[in-house]
Amino acid sequence: MVVDSPRTQIIGEQLQQEERSPNSFISRHIGPNTAQVQQMLDVLGLESLDELIAKTVPQSIRQKRLLELLPPLSESAALAQLKAIAAKNQVFRSFIGMGYYNCITPPVIQRNILENPGWYTAYTPYQPEISQGRLEALLNFQTTIIDLTGLEIANASLLDEATAAAEAMTMSYGISKNKAKAFFVSDDCHPQTIEVVQTRAKALGIEIIIGDRHKFNFEQPVFGVLLQYPASNGVIYDYRAFVEQAHQAGALVTVAADILSLTLLTPPGEFGADIAVGSTQRFGVPLGYGGPHAAYFATKEEYKRQVPGRIVGVSKDVSGKTALRLALQTREQHIRRDKATSNICTAQVLLAVMASMYAVYHGPQGLKQIAENIYLLTQVLATGLKQLGYSIISEQFFDTVGVELGKDNLVDILKAAQAREINLRVVNETTVGISLDETTTLQDVEDLLAIFAGDRNLPFAVEQLATELAGNNVPFLARSSSYLTHPVFNSYHSETELLRYIYRLQAKDLSLTTSMIPLGSCTMKLNATAEMMPVTWAEFGNIHPFAPRSQTKGYQILFAQLEQWLAEITGFAGVSLQPNAGSQGEYTGLLVIRQYHEQRGEGHRNVCLIPTSAHGTNPASAVMCGMKVVPVACDEQGNVDVNDLQAKAQKHSHELAALMVTYPSTHGVFEEQIKDICAIVHAQGGQVYMDGANMNAQVGLCRPGDFGADVCHLNLHKTFCIPHGGGGPGMGPIGVMSHLVPFLPGHSVVSIGDEQAIGAVAAAPWGSASILTISWMYIAMMGAMGLTEATKVAILNANYIAHKLNADYPVLYKGKTGLVAHECILDLRGLKKSAGIEVDDIAKRLMDYGFHAPTVSWPVAGTMMVEPTESESKAELDRFCEAMSSIRREIAEIEAGNADMKDNVLKNAPHTAEVLTADEWEHPYSRKQAAYPAPWTREHKFWAAVGRIDNAFGDRNFVCSCLPMEAYSS
Repeated sequence: MVVDSPRTQIIGEQLQQEERSPNSFISRHIGPNTAQVQQMLDVLGLESLDELIAKTVPQSIRQKRLLELLPPLSESAALAQLKAIAAKNQVFRSFIGMGYYNCITPPVIQRNILENPGWYTAYTPYQPEISQGRLEALLNFQTTIIDLTGLEIANASLLDEATAAAEAMTMSYGISKNKAKAFFVSDDCHPQTIEVVQTRAKALGIEIIIGDRHKFNFEQPVFGVLLQYPASNGVIYDYRAFVEQAHQAGALVTVAADILSLTLLTPPGEFGADIAVGSTQRFGVPLGYGGPHAAYFATKEEYKRQVPGRIVGVSKDVSGKTALRLALQTREQHIRRDKATSNICTAQVLLAVMASMYAVYHGPQGLKQIAENIYLLTQVLATGLKQLGYSIISEQFFDTVGVELGKDNLVDILKAAQAREINLRVVNETTVGISLDETTTLQDVEDLLAIFAGDRNLPFAVEQLATELAGNNVPFLARSSSYLTHPVFNSYHSETELLRYIYRLQAKDLSLTTSMIPLGSCTMKLNATAEMMPVTWAEFGNIHPFAPRSQTKGYQILFAQLEQWLAEITGFAGVSLQPNAGSQGEYTGLLVIRQYHEQRGEGHRNVCLIPTSAHGTNPASAVMCGMKVVPVACDEQGNVDVNDLQAKAQKHSHELAALMVTYPSTHGVFEEQIKDICAIVHAQGGQVYMDGANMNAQVGLCRPGDFGADVCHLNLHKTFCIPHGGGGPGMGPIGVMSHLVPFLPGHSVVSIGDEQAIGAVAAAPWGSASILTISWMYIAMMGAMGLTEATKVAILNANYIAHKLNADYPVLYKGKTGLVAHECILDLRGLKKSAGIEVDDIAKRLMDYGFHAPTVSWPVAGTMMVEPTESESKAELDRFCEAMSSIRREIAEIEAGNADMKDNVLKNAPHTAEVLTADEWEHPYSRKQAAYPAPWTREHKFWAAVGRIDNAFGDRNFVCSCLPMEAYSS
């Protein structure tokens, strides 16, 4: 990578004087224009952005040159360039299977959910009163999974099938009573799943036994087993006797099941499985070269407290109206920290919503018809192959046929397939697998049979075979139980009805299409339309993750460029794009550090130092990597207590593996001593892992690799514009220094990584590959100057809000010059004593003003953490500040005794239209004050769908599947 060129410029007045064109993408992305930037600087008493940055970012870590990136492109130029890259991909018909299938995304779902900012720009439903649409769609998802798996509860999705299986293993380990340290994995599970489970197990000291289920007799104690259903080679096995043996041995049984097959096959819950996992990709979600896709996780109700991820539950609001919320969620990590059962802090919400709508649209009969058609075509294929003289490995199948060949035949078959632009799965030297799917036609089957016929003409008519076999459409272990009987799956089968249902749900959710979402540490910035468009291009969306590398040259160019750009931005030598969530980036980074120590003969290093202010996933990730967490104190300004760090590092010098630190700090301040902090850890033989959640304050100004970090994960769904999708997808690639590059994740199916690489951490080699196009577009359109200016304006916007609100809500932490980084923490704790007002009261009242609350009670209880990002205009910042100031005046009325401490606009917020239009109104304040507290609410009013939700009721009455329809109407 070139670091010196004629384009290198000193970051300073020269850059400041370069006016950005009003028509450039940079001006579209950054909210305040040049004049507004100056107005905000004037309020802060500053001359320029450079003066602001000089007073905010420590000079010792400041970059002295512009980033070495290509000049910024216009939207049309970037799209054209990416289209040219995409054209280098070859979209073959893939019959590879292995848990990934072509499918049909109903256009009504593609246009109105996947491509709709009303769905993809929303945040995780932590404020449920303004998230009822997503929550209902996720409840539908859970109900779909519960019904199809035959188990009692399901979560709201996980990252992919392989990591869901790994989560099932660790959950089984935690709840099994036989105290074994071994886990049996059937050798007919998908290979990528086996590898991800092995990676997870190694760090925890769990022994993985991979073997033939028929030969395993439980003489060696195991705490759990993992089975594939149907098996990876397509065979349907009757697992009932094996499950019974496992239970007798005290082991829990996890079944990785194909979700579509369960419309025809006996569900895992009915033959004794304790946990079922899998992918819902084939429910209308494009292949995308591996993701993003929503995995599912279902289990028995007795294990609900141990389930990883989130569970949507049914409760009621203050008026008794049915209301939904996150009933169980890994936000508990912020409390449980190193006692957390998982580090998963996200889901695949957007993809789970798509899958649930696919189930709603098709209904039970439609899904069954799709599955029956696939099974019929697979029967036609198998029958045709046998008539051509080939042997298949089993007569018991759903959508996959294994064909036995000689070694010489294999080469000929693969050549013939390539000539027809068809991909088959090479199982071994003598066997190929063929997996059919929703998109497969009789013509496809005829083309497949022609490959195996070679020079011969087919001695039969494919259509005739289909006609003859149509009456024999009942597979082995056929399902007899009903599913998806709830009215929601039987009401919206026309496009008109589904469209209206989608928009009814969307109207209940506040997204970036309504107003700013100023969540601290979550960076809710613009997800530009131009960035989103390539995601649904066929050249990116219709490629199987295990297609030959020769067919994915466009993707390889995209990966190489993005890795190079991210390395330049962060100062690291190498990047892995595999981790498909921020939590997985943390986990992967620590595994790389662990492997580094082991390779140097220092595998005993297992202590991880973590500041007490850290995000809850940090200690959870450390424990998942087999590390012992030692907390480090923070001082009164929220900075790492360097003396305590020094003492802890010296005390644990022999065992010190790593320090996990967030920068800027979790409290929104650039710590002056970050270089010293890194040096202390390095002096004792440890490595520095930097949490990149706050990278939006660094891009173009400073680089973690330059001031001491060895590893850093990047939240592409924060800093680099992948939308949050209502709670997912995300991407969490990691950057590492040169000495750690050999340990970046590998993959057993698609050969990547060094010989010393850690195992795969995600099912697909490049994680959720299709959404990497979003970050590529963002960086290409911003360029070095745009990215740097965006960072400066993000810091400006945060300081502008902090300055304007400081009189009403004191800013808790500031740097030595009295400034904050890209976010600020507002201290609301005194209001509880003065007016009986809690932080949640302000959060709910903000809904009446049309805003989503900032991050509440984290990292400090009783506070709000505000991050405006660079994308919000000065007008929007002013509107938010006016809302917060207006609420403070409402609180002052309580403090003065002019408003009742219990019956006031804050305690009763949010106010729904239903409550405001009721015949009776018994509150001491007016309906107008409740509903229209600010001028803009009279022009455009966002209504909360339900009143304040009764969380205690939901905890006492745990329900995580759809209620009867009459419950909603009542």
